[in-house]
Amino acid sequence: MSYLVLGGAGYIGSHTVDRLIQKGEDVVVVDSLVTGHRAAVNSQAKFYQGDLSDQDFMRKVFAENPEIKAVIHFAAFSLVAESMKDPLKYFDNNTAGMVKLLEVMHEVGVNKIVFSSTAATYGIPETMPIKETDPQKPINPYGESKLMMEKIMRWSDEAYGIKFVALRYFNVAGAKDDGSIGEDHHPESHLLPIVLQVAMGKRDKLMIFGDDYNTPDGTNVRDYVHPTDLADAHILAVKYLLEGNDSDAFNLGSSTGFSNLEILQAARKVTGKEIPAEKAPRRGGDPDTLIAASDKARSVLGWKPQYDDIEKIIATAWKWHSTHPLGYDDRK
Repeated sequence: MSYLVLGGAGYIGSHTVDRLIQKGEDVVVVDSLVTGHRAAVNSQAKFYQGDLSDQDFMRKVFAENPEIKAVIHFAAFSLVAESMKDPLKYFDNNTAGMVKLLEVMHEVGVNKIVFSSTAATYGIPETMPIKETDPQKPINPYGESKLMMEKIMRWSDEAYGIKFVALRYFNVAGAKDDGSIGEDHHPESHLLPIVLQVAMGKRDKLMIFGDDYNTPDGTNVRDYVHPTDLADAHILAVKYLLEGNDSDAFNLGSSTGFSNLEILQAARKVTGKEIPAEKAPRRGGDPDTLIAASDKARSVLGWKPQYDDIEKIIATAWKWHSTHPLGYDDRK
């Protein structure tokens, strides 16, 4: 059998492809390269450039690779701020794209899919840590588009028997240990790579938005999960489905929250750089604390994250960023 990884040239997708190859699996990758990087894809994977919403293209992929038994889906737009300005882009690519994909999967008889969802489907949580049973009330089109995708999969299971696992998580941080693949977004909007860009001198300072939140040091608290740990969770989820289990959803997280100031302090320690920082007013829609409980994934899937130490996570990211200051452009 082989795995079809959609969005396999992206940040988390490329780490998942790499892990599958390490485990001796056959991997087929589909990526439009709108945000992904061809250089991030392990050379042993079979690569197709194209859009999953192009049904004739996807039929060709499945026809040429009849050994595909499961799909891992990372191919979605994921910028919250952009989704607020251009919601239809997100509902078209993310939600409508899922419909077109499931139609082809049903047509060709592939009935297992692991979906990279998001803890943004929960919106602003009422209790902490967030559990899978908590209400899903997204507060932005990105989270809404992913929740709609989850619902579409549920009804596709009901009607066609396409079994799914939805994996919900917040902040992803870190890179492969050897520094060969990592995070490369344009523009960059995530805290840790921005902190490291300051450390590298590519930005003058870090802006910390809000220091009066209801947290120990007044700055936002988030949990962070390493892309290798996420990759392992997606692979375990495929195994779970192939063993005949029912569709389900799991949160993924470190279950330990770190504030923005704690991330800054840890980054200073790991890099040995000063990393100037400046306080700025709050941004709208930023909850005080977001931490996802991952007990269910640990007990049901047997997920055992290797990177629960934030300094270890930052060290892997620093190795990637310091050796690839231009990201994947260094490798072209």
